[in-house]
Amino acid sequence: MADQLMVADDLVAGYLPGVDVLRGCGLVLGSGELVGVIGPNGAGKSTLVKAMFGLLRVRRGAVLLAGEDVTNRPAHELVSRGVGYVPQLQNVFPTLTVEENLRMGTYLRPRAFAARSAVVEELFPVLAERRRQKAGSMSGGERQMLAMGRALMMEPRLLLLDEPSAGLSPTHQDQVFERVKQINAAGVAILMVEQNARRCLQICDRGYVLDQGTNAYTGTGGQLLHDEKVIELYLGTLARAR
Repeated sequence: MADQLMVADDLVAGYLPGVDVLRGCGLVLGSGELVGVIGPNGAGKSTLVKAMFGLLRVRRGAVLLAGEDVTNRPAHELVSRGVGYVPQLQNVFPTLTVEENLRMGTYLRPRAFAARSAVVEELFPVLAERRRQKAGSMSGGERQMLAMGRALMMEPRLLLLDEPSAGLSPTHQDQVFERVKQINAAGVAILMVEQNARRCLQICDRGYVLDQGTNAYTGTGGQLLHDEKVIELYLGTLARAR
């Protein structure tokens, strides 16, 4: 595997005192890798990403970034260290224009706006076309593109995606997965939590299956996609739930 860029080791975390959603799960993301996290609803997938990004306090375990312990560091500090995050919900500023949303992506380095916006608009041409449009009036797929574009404005080395295809039409889902592959091909490591398990495993280098806050299975995307136990216990259920 490539050099370890981000590691979650034996994480325990939850939203309520004494109630743990994560119960000792972990993962390893190498530089330049595309890693997927799948599992049934309530398995702790989104909780894992939030804990890694400093949005949820880790009660036990550690998060390492390029070998340095960043457990419970604030999210803005991780952004400054090259980690981008795209939440599933409320991922754009609806009353701001597309351009203003992208400017928010460079709030730590405002002078980088012109150069980075050119790169992002090349990857997402619709953002250039809709530059003056309010984000709240865009379609769900377009808002997802904007959210990903804003996260890329700081030129991250790692991008955390929480359910990027959730609620989108099949066409927009296809576009999102294609853009994820493009971003990864450009050298950005990606950790993607996904409910669309089959599509996720089709494009990722490696995958983790979470169940009840712990690691149930891990392997390459192809191995998990064709593992009989994974198909029976997870892929079938997730496919019907889509």
